[in-house]
Amino acid sequence: MTATTLSSVPEQGQLVQVRSRQWVVNNVKPSSLPSVALKPEFAGPQNLLTLSSVEDDGLGEELQVVWEIEPGARVIEKVALPEPTGFDAPDKLDAFLDAVRWGAASTADLKNIQSPFRSGIEIEDYQLDPVVRAIQMPRVNLLIADDVGLGKTIEAGMVGLELIIRHRARKILIVVPSSLQIQWRDQMRDKFGLEFRIVDSELMRELRRRRGIHVNPWSHFPRLITSIDFLKRERPLRLFRETLPAPGEPIYPRKYDLLICDEAHNCAPSGRGKYATDSLRTQALRELAPHFEHKLFLTATPHNGYRESFSALLELLDNQRFSRGTDPDRKQLEAIMVRRLKTDPTFAKKWDGTPRFPPRVLEPIEVPYTDEEREIHAALRQYTKCRSERARDNTERFATEFVLKTLKKRLFSSPAAFLATLERHEESLRSAKKKVVSKPSMSVLQREFDRMDEEYADDFEYDEATADALDSATRLFVEPTEQEIALLKQMKKWADRARAQQDSKTKQLIEWLKDNLKPGGKWSHERVIIFTEYRATQNWLQEVLATEGFSGGDRLLTMYGGMDSEHREAVKAAFQTDPEKSPVRILLATDAASEGLDFQNFCSRLIHYEIPWNPNRMEQRNGRIDRHGQKANKVLVYHFVGDGYKERANRQFTGHASDMEADLEFLMRVAQKIETIREDLGKVGPVIAQQVEEAMLGRRTTLHTEDAEREAQPIRKMLRFERDLHKQVQALMEQYRETRRELRLSPENITEVVTVALGLAGQPALIPAKTEDGKPCFQLPPLRGSWAACAEGLEHPHTKEIRPITFNESVSRGRDDVVLVHLNHRLPQMCLRLLRAEVWAEKGRSKLQRVTARVIPNDIIDTPAIIAHARLVVIGGDSYRLHEEIIAAGGLVKEGKWGSRLNVGQIDAALGAGTDREPSSSVKDKLLDLYANLVPSLATALEARMKDRVGGLEKRLAERAEKEATDISAILTELKKAIEAELDDPQYVQPLLFDDPERDQFERNKNAMRARAKEIPGEIERETEAIKARFANPQARMFPVAVTFLVPEKLANR
Repeated sequence: MTATTLSSVPEQGQLVQVRSRQWVVNNVKPSSLPSVALKPEFAGPQNLLTLSSVEDDGLGEELQVVWEIEPGARVIEKVALPEPTGFDAPDKLDAFLDAVRWGAASTADLKNIQSPFRSGIEIEDYQLDPVVRAIQMPRVNLLIADDVGLGKTIEAGMVGLELIIRHRARKILIVVPSSLQIQWRDQMRDKFGLEFRIVDSELMRELRRRRGIHVNPWSHFPRLITSIDFLKRERPLRLFRETLPAPGEPIYPRKYDLLICDEAHNCAPSGRGKYATDSLRTQALRELAPHFEHKLFLTATPHNGYRESFSALLELLDNQRFSRGTDPDRKQLEAIMVRRLKTDPTFAKKWDGTPRFPPRVLEPIEVPYTDEEREIHAALRQYTKCRSERARDNTERFATEFVLKTLKKRLFSSPAAFLATLERHEESLRSAKKKVVSKPSMSVLQREFDRMDEEYADDFEYDEATADALDSATRLFVEPTEQEIALLKQMKKWADRARAQQDSKTKQLIEWLKDNLKPGGKWSHERVIIFTEYRATQNWLQEVLATEGFSGGDRLLTMYGGMDSEHREAVKAAFQTDPEKSPVRILLATDAASEGLDFQNFCSRLIHYEIPWNPNRMEQRNGRIDRHGQKANKVLVYHFVGDGYKERANRQFTGHASDMEADLEFLMRVAQKIETIREDLGKVGPVIAQQVEEAMLGRRTTLHTEDAEREAQPIRKMLRFERDLHKQVQALMEQYRETRRELRLSPENITEVVTVALGLAGQPALIPAKTEDGKPCFQLPPLRGSWAACAEGLEHPHTKEIRPITFNESVSRGRDDVVLVHLNHRLPQMCLRLLRAEVWAEKGRSKLQRVTARVIPNDIIDTPAIIAHARLVVIGGDSYRLHEEIIAAGGLVKEGKWGSRLNVGQIDAALGAGTDREPSSSVKDKLLDLYANLVPSLATALEARMKDRVGGLEKRLAERAEKEATDISAILTELKKAIEAELDDPQYVQPLLFDDPERDQFERNKNAMRARAKEIPGEIERETEAIKARFANPQARMFPVAVTFLVPEKLANR
């Protein structure tokens, strides 16, 4: 088939060659300018074409060209049946048709889900729920609120990939805490074959250096990741605004396709008083959200206890179902929220009754603290008391408490961390005395302290923020008294001495490591993660453990924020590799480095070297090993407590305020309480955090969360829906299996596609092999040219051995010595592109005839049949790709000419009965001679089949259009009623107890609600018109791709 330049404009779905590359036409937009407005050489109609790269399988770049003036542009696909000079073997044509079939994606298809088969993941059945919901939503807005460790990243990745496959998303932004950026980038690349770029200060500097100072980082690549704390800054936010419609311009169609917000609760309005107020994170997200067509919010703690905060978060996610200030409609909340808890009885067990997740067990490590250590604790308590009593106003008291809390946290961590903070505090006191400096205001202090709450990917940046906050706070201190100076000297002297030796806690840690990891002086296969909040503690512990013989031979590794990414990956790989192959047994990790990482493969023990005062941080740490994929029968989490804790465990808390053992016992009780209220952590967690601070400052001795837990009951009830999750999971898996059957996505068929394509490309064949336990797999032979890149990622990240590959997920499950090659892996992608390219290959360059002949049993048909296969693409009124599939049509061959047309059932039965055996050469020669005369009738049969199929589709699409329009109208109408009812409620008045910021926020929310209610009638009209336009006048495009001759066995050798 020869590609020719056409004067006519290509249709949507056609393939074109532009700038020496192949593209599929996604959209055709005629120019609205009159011809007279154009230069003479450009006179005449012009059309703007939006093209998607076929070479990237529609997952890569797009290009827009004006077709009439684009040099060398040409259509390379024409609506014609193949012109064969011979036959392909049946297995080759099957592979070709599978390649074409797997490239078809239908927006209107509510059944088949392709993303699980294009992902290198060990999919859990329940993880299919979000993607199954997404394909049924006209606009995908989901709140994925699963428990920690259930794989929300995987679920979001599958939804994003499915939207890309269906041409519903291209421009994607992932907003995450800073410490999770690298993890998200790696997961998207390694598990979904999607490249993302991280937008941060470093990228901005690099882009300016390469492309000039006016480059905008938000428009340089379609898939981006950034941190919420970077995005909220003035310059990044201003640059993002530049990519959005100017004020007064329409925002439809939206500029961006998909927004994924991880740890979304961080972006909800924050509550510290009576009423939640917008944070800078909230304001940034509020500015972005309206410009994204689809949104996924991820959080294990969706509700922070503030009604207005939760409703504002829901409004950011979907402002057509929810409005800030109004209670969410329960039916609408159920539609958008995915929430599964490990403790849910209908979810906690698998189909066979075995636990889906191992239980988590808290264990204390008792420490016999010395009198000197108690004295230092008492000295800090006394210093706290003196300083607090001398605070002159609320601002100074606020600053004093911050410094003292910081010192206490470091004291409970290690002598090294305590000494570093104490020295900084002393230096700040001296500097404040020497210089006459302005005193920071409460608002300045609050900004400094808010920096501490940001999620840091770099421990150095976190330490720097802490130091700055300490300096600012200390500047408010009055000059220290002689008693305070003496206390500081006493504490510093002890810390200086203790840093050079082992304190009591470290000695107990060493004993624990010897008993559990090195019993009898011999290393076992057990592993442990030791978490600390501070880099200084990590460095000190590393030195102490090294002197005790725990670090030789790579037995001990560290992970910290800001470490070289290559080194970080090496550490991660070593700890996730089988202990028989990797010697590491101890991982010392800071919070900044490990958030979001998965260490469950070969580790089920975790030690909190200090108990975080923030319950969410503790739960994030535990989630590193207590997550799906954990193979141990229980997860063990250890905390340090004072000597005799177990004896006191069943008695009432009796310690004196701020005694050392009492403080540690209080923190242990906090850890135990967190285990019982994990479902209510969003509401109860902040209460616990507040009470921890009060206890550590000597103002509280008991943990009292009963009121908060009681207030959380309605929230728990609102977020929990009566579902039989076991039955739902079974239905999801059946849908998954149905997709596999319908699209022929079996490992055997994928293997055949790769085998055929490698042969056509002149590359060596896959080498059959077996895993260590005898399961079939393949060694990838050395491939030449651009195919050599297919070997990337086969090297084991730790042992560096080249691993075999498999196309079967059941072979690779739970192991890292074989690589799962999914459809988005480079090898199948190159194979699929090569095979699909045969559709538009120029005559003389094609590698396939696209015609085969195969033998079928005599009881199916008694005379030969000819069947054509074609791509059917249905385009909506606004160039929306509604449907795409492979159809077949054909008829019997009688007396050397076209006989009668076969119906759909007959064709399916005949194709299903076909064997891989070919008829004799003489029979094939006869069929080839008859082919030219059969083509006109075959083309007519295809046209008839297309009309039949489109007729059925039109009815379905019209029904769907009517349903979508009715649904959106009802949803918006209900929202308007809810807003008006809230505004008219006599109780909806401004409480007198609000402070100024809360009062301002209340007024802003009220005004926003009024404005939203006014917008809704116009929005209903606009949305229903858009839906009708999308489904109006569907246009069918058909592109024949292959022909199959079926010959009854009795005629196969004549």
